[in-house]
Amino acid sequence: MKFPPLHIALAALAAAVTPIPVSAASLLDYVGQCVPFARAASGIQIYGDAWTWWGQAKDRYQRGHEPRVGAVIVFAKTSRLPLGHVGVISRIVDKRVALITQANWSKIDGERGHAEQDVTLFDVSKNNDWSEVRVWYKDMDGLGSSTYPIYGFIYGTPAKDAPDAVAKAHAAPELTGRNPDYVGALIDAYAPSWHDPNG
Repeated sequence: MKFPPLHIALAALAAAVTPIPVSAASLLDYVGQCVPFARAASGIQIYGDAWTWWGQAKDRYQRGHEPRVGAVIVFAKTSRLPLGHVGVISRIVDKRVALITQANWSKIDGERGHAEQDVTLFDVSKNNDWSEVRVWYKDMDGLGSSTYPIYGFIYGTPAKDAPDAVAKAHAAPELTGRNPDYVGALIDAYAPSWHDPNG
């Protein structure tokens, strides 16, 4: 078997693991898909379509059903999200409201893919178990009208029997802003008509 020269192999490897384009000055300048963004923002080293992260995390990272800062939230594969979606919990506001930092959700300047920091995530599940959420959407300037099923949260701590190669993840410093809008998040969640221009 013939292998490529070492410099080509190293360049290919670097391209595969570099989560943020070289042209991006910071995490928040990123424009692209949610997966590389979530990997860079959380430090959790999982690859592949967003909906596959939940299964891939088993026996590698601890998982659960409550948000924690730095955890990756995994949205289920649905007709609206055929590849799922991942974002990173940036702040906890109350037992049913959190803030999320993510990419490729809202349209910004007419295009998808941009990063959004500290936007509202609201647990709307019947059992208050974070199995279904609504997410702030820029075009509506508030929570979108759609609800999304969630597989759960992947925490940055290796699972008990994780392979030695799985290290503790460290979230990016830009995961959250200096002064996130907790009051705005609570208004988004519990008084959505406040944002309704017709209401």
